[in-house]
Amino acid sequence: MSKKRMTHTPAFKAKVALAALRQEKTLSQLAAQFKVHPTAIAKWKARLFEQAADVFVDGRTKKKSDDPDIEELYQQIGRLKVELDWVKKKSQELD
Repeated sequence: MSKKRMTHTPAFKAKVALAALRQEKTLSQLAAQFKVHPTAIAKWKARLFEQAADVFVDGRTKKKSDDPDIEELYQQIGRLKVELDWVKKKSQELD
């Protein structure tokens, strides 16, 4: 009989990772306390450490996106439609 894989909430992972960052207990002690594998705690701790700067990102500033401007896309669609209409008209004249 196989053991069902545990899924933990992000809040639980954050709680465990913060406890690991405090370094008051070893990973083994935390694993026994929270009933989680020490490797999982180490991964959560590393992820928290790497992404901690994202918490302090200022949401008021507009993020520069790599997507083209909507108006520019509408202009391009308009130009292509005009060209298509012109080609259709010219092809009808040749027939």
